[in-house]
Amino acid sequence: MSATTTITATADARIPLRGHLRHTGALMRRNLLWIRQDPESMADAVLFPIVFTLLFVYVFGGSIGQSLGGGQDAYVQYVVPGMLAMMGMTMAQGVGTGFNQDFNTGVMDRFRSLPIGRGSVLFAKIAVELLRMLFATAVLMVVALLVGFDITNWGGLLASVALSVVFGSALMWVFLTLGVVMKNAQSVQAMGFLVLMPLQFGSSIFAPTQSMPGWLQNFTDYNPLSALADAARGLMIGGPVAHDLWLTLGWSVVLTAVMAPIAIHKFRTKT
Repeated sequence: MSATTTITATADARIPLRGHLRHTGALMRRNLLWIRQDPESMADAVLFPIVFTLLFVYVFGGSIGQSLGGGQDAYVQYVVPGMLAMMGMTMAQGVGTGFNQDFNTGVMDRFRSLPIGRGSVLFAKIAVELLRMLFATAVLMVVALLVGFDITNWGGLLASVALSVVFGSALMWVFLTLGVVMKNAQSVQAMGFLVLMPLQFGSSIFAPTQSMPGWLQNFTDYNPLSALADAARGLMIGGPVAHDLWLTLGWSVVLTAVMAPIAIHKFRTKT
C-alpha cells in the first residue's frame, strides 16, 4: 500500500459519522446545482421513460398482448411494472459514466485533495442519481396513465418504487466501480451495454418467458431484472410476490456487500 493510500485511509478513519453526513450533504448540493446549471443532463431521465413506453406499447403491444389474452390494454398492464424495473438499471449506467467524466476533467482530483471522507463522494453521487431515478419514475407513471395503465393498488405502486430504488442503488456500485477503473466514459457505456442488454432482454421485463427456449428460461429464473419486474407486477396488479421480492432483495444485498467496498477502495487508491 502506498503512503498516499495509507494517509487517505487514516484521514477517513478520523472523520466522525456526523462529518461524513455533512460532507455527503454538501456534495449532494454541489451535484444538484450542477444539474440546475446543465438541464440537458436530465434529458435521459425525461426521454427514456417516454420513448421506451410508447415504443413497446404501440409497436409490440398488439402482438404480445394477444398472447396475454387481452390485446394492447393487457400489454400495458404487463409492461409498465417491467419498465419500472428498468429505471434502476438505466440510471445506474449513467452514474458510472458521469463519475468517469468527473475523473477525466479533474473534479475528483480536487475532491481527493480536500479533507473530506472519500466515501462521501460516492454516497453523494448515488443519492443524487436516486433522485434522478425517482424523477424518471414519475415521468414513467404519467406516460403509463396516458396510455391506459390502471393503478388499482397505490400501496403496491409505492412498494414497487421502493424496491426498484433498493436494487438500483445496489447496481450503481457496480457502475461506480467501472467509472473508476475504465479509461473513459465511452468504455463505461460499452461495458454497460454488453452487461445490461442480455439482462434486459433475457428477462420478463418486455414479454413472458414461457415461449423462450428452455436454456434461456433457466437464465431468466435467476435474472435479477426478472425478479424485480415480476415482484413489481405482483405488488401493482396482483399475483405471487414473496419469492421474487426476496430474490430481488438478496441480489441487492449481495451486490452492495461485494461492490461497495471495491468501489470505495478503487476510488481511494486510483492514481
